[in-house]
This record gives sequence, structure tokens and C-alpha cells, in this order.
Amino acid sequence: MERKVLREKAENVKEIRTVIQKYQAIGIASLQKVRSSQLQELRKKLHGTAQIRVIKNSLIERAISDLPIPNTEKLKEYITGSNVYLFTNLNPFKLARLIEKSKVIAIAKVGDTATEDVVVPAGNTGLPPGPVISQLGSVGIKTRIESGSVWVNRDTVVAKKGDTITESLAPILSKLGIKSVEIGLALRMVYDGGAIIQGEQLKLDIDEYRKNLGEAYAATSDARNLALNAGIISAETIGDLVKKAYFEATALSTKIAG
Repeated sequence: MERKVLREKAENVKEIRTVIQKYQAIGIASLQKVRSSQLQELRKKLHGTAQIRVIKNSLIERAISDLPIPNTEKLKEYITGSNVYLFTNLNPFKLARLIEKSKVIAIAKVGDTATEDVVVPAGNTGLPPGPVISQLGSVGIKTRIESGSVWVNRDTVVAKKGDTITESLAPILSKLGIKSVEIGLALRMVYDGGAIIQGEQLKLDIDEYRKNLGEAYAATSDARNLALNAGIISAETIGDLVKKAYFEATALSTKIAG
């Protein structure tokens, strides 16, 4: 029996090693707070561009140790905790964007972390009077009974961004259908041909990047116009300055001849 287990482990390590050699990059993402249905959906979305595998850390560490790839000791520092491994030839930043887009806002469970401030809005809850009144009151929500339903008197913040959803709050949010947590893979790092790019470094604000490009282009355009008006010669202005000089000379000669 023991030999069989050892043989299976050796075969698994061999298979993992083959997968690693097939792809340029290895992504390591935290598996905590990820719904199994969401993981399956991401597998479908990345089919053909990335393999998503849940592998025992001990097996992937052995597989990496047997391969002549650079910076393996640094890579091993991330092989801790509950992980999902992504093997891909995608650009690491594109991989990070795809994973980010796969995240969804869902109804929280006990122990989840609020993504934003959680607000129970004023109005009709659609719930009949009963134990729910005391449940709502236990988290600071003021209510009244109107037309046979429980109404919330005013918008009430029941959890701040970053707060842990408590055992008393989770069922209330579920009853009210309030989605308050972002669930999905949290990319911890990507190992790309020896380079290690940490999760925070993979987050790109595309809108901010576009804004910066626009401002840089505008500044460059202003600087170029200033240089042209001042007659400053550079690789960027020489062509237009020659054209300007030509047209001015032509206009001057025409005026003299006239």
C-alpha cells in the first residue's frame, strides 16, 4: 500500500513537472473564500489559454526542485497556505486582468470581509413582522411596520469596508438579498521566466494609465509647439522648421519680385 502511494506521488510530480515545462508562467492565487462554482467558471473562461490546478504544495515544491529553472528558492516562499496554481503563456498582467474581471459581488457568508461599506437602504424589506424585527435591531437597524411589512426607517451602515461579516449580520444580509463581498481568486504572484511579480504589482489602473498618457501627449505637444515658435532645432522640430523657413523665403521672394 505504501509503495502504491509513493508511486502515485512520483507520477503526480512527473505530470506536474511536464505541465510546468509546457508554460512560460506560473501564477499562485489564494483559494480562500472562493466558491467552487466560480472556480469552474474561470476554468471555462481560461480554457485553452491557462490551466488552473489545485495541487498539494508538497507536490509542486518537489516538481520545481527537480527542474533547472531560475529563482526557485524565491518561488518556494509563496508555496504556502491554500492555493490554486495557474499555468499559462499569457502576459502576467493580462492574466491578472482576466482574473480580476472574473470576480463577482455576492451575498456574504459568516467570516467574509466586506468589500465596501455595507448599507441597508431605507424602505420596504418585503418581510412580514416577526423575529426579523429584533434581528434587524440587533445590528442597529431602526424599523417600523407598515402595510403588513417591515420597513427600514433610514439608510443604515451595518459594516464598514474591511469589516468581517458577523454571525448575526450574515443571515440578515441574506434575507434582504444584499450583496456585500467580492469573491474570486486573489493572485498572490506570477513567476514569469525567473522573474517574480507580486500581486500588488500586477494591478493596473487602466483608466489612470490612459489619463496619464493623454496628459503626457498634451504636454509633449505643447513643448513641441513652444520649440517651433522659439525656433529651437531638435530631431522633433527640424522638419517643420525647414518647411516654415522654405515657405517664408518663398513668400518673401514673391513679395520682392512683385
